[in-house]
Amino acid sequence: MTPDPAPLRAAALATRLAFLAAGFVMACWAPLIPFAKAQVGASDGMFGLLLLCLGLGSIVAMPVTGYVSARRGARPMILLGGFTLVALLPGLVLAETVVVLAAGLALFGAALGTIDVAMNIHAAEVEARAARPMMSGFHAMWSVGGILGAGGVTALLWIGASPVAAAFAGSALALAAMLIATPRFLRATGGAPPTLAWPRGTVLILALLAAICFLVEGAVLDWGALLIVAQDLLDPTRAGIGYMLFSVAMTLARLTGDRIVAVMGQRRVLIAGGIVAIFGIGLTLVPGQVPLAMTGFALIGLGCANLVPVIFSLAARQPDMAPGLAVAAVTTTGYAGILLGPAIVGFAAEATSLPLAFGLLAGLMLAYPLAARAITR
Repeated sequence: MTPDPAPLRAAALATRLAFLAAGFVMACWAPLIPFAKAQVGASDGMFGLLLLCLGLGSIVAMPVTGYVSARRGARPMILLGGFTLVALLPGLVLAETVVVLAAGLALFGAALGTIDVAMNIHAAEVEARAARPMMSGFHAMWSVGGILGAGGVTALLWIGASPVAAAFAGSALALAAMLIATPRFLRATGGAPPTLAWPRGTVLILALLAAICFLVEGAVLDWGALLIVAQDLLDPTRAGIGYMLFSVAMTLARLTGDRIVAVMGQRRVLIAGGIVAIFGIGLTLVPGQVPLAMTGFALIGLGCANLVPVIFSLAARQPDMAPGLAVAAVTTTGYAGILLGPAIVGFAAEATSLPLAFGLLAGLMLAYPLAARAITR
């Protein structure tokens, strides 16, 4: 029996709004970080530990969200995570002590982890009911939200708005998106899932692949500009161009990703994406060639763009674990890659050099073409 297209279109809209709101709120926080740091008077080292609270909150919440979503459906957890993010954003700027900010960041991270897992589970359900690729388009909305959030708050601060006013403005817009989405989410619930378990079988491979891709993305974010400076390609004031090109390329590739997956198939997307990212990493390491290096950053974004959406689609359909637990495992491991990846690159750079450490990322990305056949069987 063909599903009613009207409720399905509504559910797809709700999913896009959830991704948009989550990416938007997360990006709103980035320009507010210096103000929050100054407000509590934290040193650089102390603030690094505070930011770690955000990541730890996410990692703790993700497996729990997968378990609850598998039992009760994703909708309640999307609403819990989304509305909590909206409520907490202004509080991060208002916090006046390190302890309060640490608690706020941990809860903020938990809310982000909750909505991240739940909306990916919901996205996989919508995609399955539609019987066509949709995951890349959903993830594209996260990227669009990131651009709008960071750009919007930066613009408000530039014209003289206070950090608190900018935070409330960001929360208000995200709240509007969540309110529009709320009645449109699917209300389907899962059955009783197995108890919480470590990733196994295909899920373990998918989780490791997600960690690799997130590690590469995190390395480009945290080390890309430093790599450009280290190779005397651009001066520090322009070194952020590399990450900008990476982000724009990734957003554009995700906006067209569903069509690409439909035409090429998931296996070929994984193989081609991995190869393009490897080639892009190689170009960033060519000494003295600014155009090639900038092209390389764009190619990394193009190559990585649709890898994680395909991984989430596969995680929701594999036979080894309940879909909610599988998506949670993939998301949690991916976040671990984001948290640990920049540190791993730093240690490798300390032992060798930053270009060589960056080159090792290309070796990790070989896992995608090598594993593509096995995980898409």
